[in-house]
Amino acid sequence: METPKPVAPPGLASLFVSYVSIGMMSFGGGLTAWTRREVVQKRGWLDDRQFLSGYALSQLVPGATNVNLAVFIGTQLRGTAGAIACVAGLTALPLAIILLLGTLYLHSQGAATAPWLGPALIGMGAVAIGLNLGTGVRLARRNLSGAIPIGVTAIVTVSIGVFGLPLLYVMLAVMPLSLLLTWLTRPR
Repeated sequence: METPKPVAPPGLASLFVSYVSIGMMSFGGGLTAWTRREVVQKRGWLDDRQFLSGYALSQLVPGATNVNLAVFIGTQLRGTAGAIACVAGLTALPLAIILLLGTLYLHSQGAATAPWLGPALIGMGAVAIGLNLGTGVRLARRNLSGAIPIGVTAIVTVSIGVFGLPLLYVMLAVMPLSLLLTWLTRPR
């Protein structure tokens, strides 16, 4: 297998335009899937490991995960200016569209004169769920191997998805267990 050639860091304009695209394509959700597609698959700016590390870190720090991820990616690629370019691109057009739609909705007296709005929002939510599930399956296939990672992933998924336990409590319980099992089974 041939080693991929390193990609030159993108310019600030490229980061901004890419994140405008991400923000527009993922309107209503699915940001992680679109971000991975743009940054890893399409542009090759990061590999899956770097992306997953940034995504994990973005979930741990306070704030919106996808904005944190934009900051992480921008910082990795172009420093502080890159982070600003990514966040500005991510938020600029969706913010303008939301403000415009909100204004139109308020001036049209709500759902009585805009019956299409509710079903449109439900459809966008379904698409976002599908994109996130697809991304999760693709990333799991490539990055989960062995009984411990698969078992830990299953425990977290069932704990949060089925039993509705809070993420913080699940992580506080599972992280030490995962680290201990990995340490005990490491090659010596």
